[in-house]
Amino acid sequence: MTHDTDTQFPPRSATMSALVEWSDTDAAGHHHNSSILRWVEACEVRLYRQLGLLEHFPSMPRVQQVVNYTSKLWFGQEVTTTVRIQAVGRTSITFEFDVYGEEFDGAARVRAAHGTFTSVHVLPADTRATPWPDDILKLVDPHRVAPVAV
Repeated sequence: MTHDTDTQFPPRSATMSALVEWSDTDAAGHHHNSSILRWVEACEVRLYRQLGLLEHFPSMPRVQQVVNYTSKLWFGQEVTTTVRIQAVGRTSITFEFDVYGEEFDGAARVRAAHGTFTSVHVLPADTRATPWPDDILKLVDPHRVAPVAV
């Protein structure tokens, strides 16, 4: 059973929808590349909220991001963004994401962007990545933390 459907463990993905607003477009009339980053970040925050990690967000800075742009999105088009935990390392967590433009003006649903980003655990008074504490690890990768006997 996967983490996403296993009720014993927290979700490992989040999905949200938005509309391409006028401010999301550029002079060419389609979405500006930075819009993808905003939608992905908003979905990332949703996942942290679902996991109960929102208070830890400031100690999880992003250190790498790769975005592959594959299709244009248009003003008024609905956009669906999904962010998933891909891998959890000793000090880092890597996410993957997809951004889809939903059916619009007779055009079929299309993947507009996909990629990955990596964040690390950094204590507030530190400047280097540190290992994940167990309270965070049990939320992002519960199978790595030994269950407590009851």
